[in-house]
Amino acid sequence: MYNLKVNINPVYNEVEAKSALHKLKRKIPYGWDLNLYRGCSHNCVYCYAVSSHQYLDCKDFSGEILVKTNIAEVLEKELRSPGWNREVINIGGVTDSYQSAEKHYRLMPQVLKLLIKYKTPAIISSKSDLILRDYDLIDQLSRLTYINVAQTITSLDEKVREKIEPGAMPSAIRFEVLKEFRKTNASLGLHVMPIIPYLTDHRENLQELCRRGGAVKVDYLLPGTLYLRGKARSRFFDFIQNEYPELADQFRMLYKTGSAGKPYKEAMYKVLNSFRDKYNLSGSYMKPMKEKMQK
Repeated sequence: MYNLKVNINPVYNEVEAKSALHKLKRKIPYGWDLNLYRGCSHNCVYCYAVSSHQYLDCKDFSGEILVKTNIAEVLEKELRSPGWNREVINIGGVTDSYQSAEKHYRLMPQVLKLLIKYKTPAIISSKSDLILRDYDLIDQLSRLTYINVAQTITSLDEKVREKIEPGAMPSAIRFEVLKEFRKTNASLGLHVMPIIPYLTDHRENLQELCRRGGAVKVDYLLPGTLYLRGKARSRFFDFIQNEYPELADQFRMLYKTGSAGKPYKEAMYKVLNSFRDKYNLSGSYMKPMKEKMQK
């Protein structure tokens, strides 16, 4: 069963990483992932990564966090390799690098210093304001190469947000993070994902997300609908049954497979795109990357 409560005192298990960079099968638009932690204290109900803990003999994705304490040492060996071509690294593609564990372990400053040293471009996506701690390092990197700072923001209704992302920062704070990084040379992204049917897909929420993104002048807005498979599916349906039982039948009808289906997505994206156009928001995360990388 899904536990809605935030784990105030997660267990941190220190491990040694054999490698830092994970090569992706498909370049979209980056070819490498870098994850400092396994497990995440944000405890988002829709998280697709919960299944990864099953292969590590870990039962609690949000309460048992694996910390790769030697990640900087291993990363430097890979970045200084003659075969490294300074490709874009996606930092935190599976779990947030600025989750609560980072307050203690401070791995990201070590990583950012290496990116600066080797002039390596990167993408950082987070739901935390802890990233502001490393503002100066990210600012320095932004003046050397491409660096994208993205905040994932799903709902401006805090009652809903607290239920679906109980361990993450309030959405208003995440917009303030983007506002601060607008002062740097970093590219800014607003990741509206996942868009959850019946909870975060209503017109008022989508319009306000776009309006605030436009006010901050983000370089792009990247949306994505909820996708459910494996353990993430049963976990999410447990959550709906517990917190929104009146929506349970609708979700079962809509999610007969892992996707909400083409008719739903076409209708929803039509609405979202109208707001994106209204507030002059680009849908291309590739444009700022290409412009910066070509310099």
